[in-house]
Amino acid sequence: MTPKGKLIIIGGAINTGSFTETQFGLPQNMNFFERGILKKITIESVHNKDSRFEIITTASLIPEKVGEEYIKAFSQLDVHNVGVLGINNREQANSAENCARIKAADVIIFTGGDQLRLSSIFGGTSIHQILLDKYQNEEIVIAGTSAGAAASSKNMIYQGSSKDALLKGEVKITGGLGFIDGVIVDTHFVQRGRIGRLLYAAASNPGILGIGLGEDTGLYISNGNRMEAIGSGMVILVDGRHMADTNLTDVEMGQPVSIKNMVVHVMCDGDIYDLTDHKLTIHHPKSLPVN
Repeated sequence: MTPKGKLIIIGGAINTGSFTETQFGLPQNMNFFERGILKKITIESVHNKDSRFEIITTASLIPEKVGEEYIKAFSQLDVHNVGVLGINNREQANSAENCARIKAADVIIFTGGDQLRLSSIFGGTSIHQILLDKYQNEEIVIAGTSAGAAASSKNMIYQGSSKDALLKGEVKITGGLGFIDGVIVDTHFVQRGRIGRLLYAAASNPGILGIGLGEDTGLYISNGNRMEAIGSGMVILVDGRHMADTNLTDVEMGQPVSIKNMVVHVMCDGDIYDLTDHKLTIHHPKSLPVN
């Protein structure tokens, strides 16, 4: 079944600002919406002036501050019907009041922080079921940055150092929120050198497409299968369907893993990847004038 909703997953940022969090939990600056990603969310979402935005700050350690920054940023885009849902436990994720707010929302945004908080607090709750239903049957936009992006897929990376990622057992994978299947998402990808994490994830389950989102970069996913790169950075795709061989099942825990013939793609702004036929279409902008 083709979902009617749209999914926007964003890799986070440090210097360019993406409303994700640094180690102290604060966005570095407010320039991110000028890059077009928050504007893209707004354009795709605002059917009228009453369109309702809900910011879910569950992943964050400082939810009040992060919520304030989102409200401020959207106000600069002339979007004012914005609320913050500071859900911190499963009881709140099942409450009638919070469920009613989710049902009434046109746009849901999951902020950065810890993706394991998102899966453990929302998984199987009333709000989770409402979101899955709305994504399938309504023209809702669900967006996530950093942890919110990582938790968007059915399978989710929640732990694993970049340095030791290609040692057996180092990368930890669990279930995410499941808005999209057949992929696994990693964030802050280029800047934190996380290629090993995605290679390991693809080697352990070659039928899943690994998606590495660079900072200030995202994917705009429509019809459940059309992924368009947006933002200023890169999206790395790791496709293990044609992997020829790996020693993953033969080596001991903590030992290096070998992988043969893993396909890697790089996407930039405007490029499109079709999850149905696994084809990448590269966007060729008009040539710059020669001086």
